Amino acid sequence: MRKATITRKTAETAITVTLDLDGSGTYDNDTGVGFFDHMLDQLSRHALIDMHIRAEGDLHVDDHHTVEDTGIAIGQALAKALGDKRGIRRYGACLLPMDDALVRAALDLSGRPFLVWNVTLPSPKIGTFDTELVREFFQALSTHGGITLHVDALHGINSHHITEAAFKAVARALREAVEADPRKGDEIPSTKGAL
Repeated sequence: MRKATITRKTAETAITVTLDLDGSGTYDNDTGVGFFDHMLDQLSRHALIDMHIRAEGDLHVDDHHTVEDTGIAIGQALAKALGDKRGIRRYGACLLPMDDALVRAALDLSGRPFLVWNVTLPSPKIGTFDTELVREFFQALSTHGGITLHVDALHGINSHHITEAAFKAVARALREAVEADPRKGDEIPSTKGAL
């Protein structure tokens, strides 16, 4: 039941995202932006969330709209698939090493979006990909998924490694947060009774 499909169409992009929170991390992602697809594959695989993403964007302008709007659509799909968040763990965290990089991610599926981004990427590009778009993606994901998200790069000299560690750390934290809490049954994980 924890599945969702979101279609987002604007003058700049046309995106469809299908998610299964109880998947095995299978993915089929095609945004037209190679490095970004690689990162989305990491997000799916390490969160154990099945993802099928198709995006067509104004790549003749640049990758910005495609990356940001994909983050919006994934966030909306996550929120839809989670429903009232009954029975989930809600919180997740991960400290993830990747070669020279060490990234910490912590998140709360609170319904209160907030991004704290302490990540410096040493180079402006990874191949042809603008590194400033990494933050744009996570800002969109956080805002439209209703996620309080903290990402801190503690070490790193290689932009590819830092970025990939960030995606994997967020994925692992997300995996933990969306999982069923076996001790709480189908209760909403908040003293307020709602998230």
